[in-house]
Amino acid sequence: MSGLLAGKRLLVTGVITDQSIAFSVARLAQENGATVVLTGFGRMSLVERIAKRLPQPAPVIELDVTDPAHLTSLADRVREHVDGLDGVVHSIAFAPQSCLGGGFLDAPWEDVATAVQVSTYSYKSLAVAALPLMSPGGAVVGLTFDATKAWPVYDWMGVAKAGLESASRYLALHLGPKGIRSNLVSAGPLRTMAAKSIPGFQQFEDAWAERAPLGWALTDQEPAARACLALLSDWFPATTGEIVHVDGGYHALGAAM
Repeated sequence: MSGLLAGKRLLVTGVITDQSIAFSVARLAQENGATVVLTGFGRMSLVERIAKRLPQPAPVIELDVTDPAHLTSLADRVREHVDGLDGVVHSIAFAPQSCLGGGFLDAPWEDVATAVQVSTYSYKSLAVAALPLMSPGGAVVGLTFDATKAWPVYDWMGVAKAGLESASRYLALHLGPKGIRSNLVSAGPLRTMAAKSIPGFQQFEDAWAERAPLGWALTDQEPAARACLALLSDWFPATTGEIVHVDGGYHALGAAM
């Protein structure tokens, strides 16, 4: 099969609806020759239904990134569907409501700890769990939202994303000798299920629509997904620890929101 990812075997997390970036990654990956395995958490029947909307139905594995047993058994469960992995896509983030919407000063540590474990530490956890399946030339790609600035209403999720960006650099350091790359895609705001859970998210929408030099389509996940595919492919063999911005150029501007 021809395509950018011909013959690649990918593990894609975070497919909740067909409006998610992860779904676009899985769809485009299949269209470009990859074999895809998905993970889901919680509403597994929903993820399984969404998986059937892909060009080729993909197997779905349950994965709670906070459960050591799920992580320890991940490699064996993936092997039931593919004999190895060439790439892993981390599209996992969660923060309790107290951590978003302006409650930065009041959010309790228990909630902040949950946000950091699920949104930051899980990047390392997932990479380590998948490592027995990977060989030199493989890649781990995650999704972030520009953590160089403090955004209104984003609060502790912004802190968690800053940690994610640092974690990716450290993974690049420690996985590099094994020939495995770690990179992130920093997407602009998109109307995904995750975005809907952020109080005041419209502030992001308005800012990008007005100021992104290339313009910004709030419902088009494909540009971010394409960047993920490029980083998973063999076309970036010497790129690691990088953050690729797919935000219409908004990050390059000097003025804040």
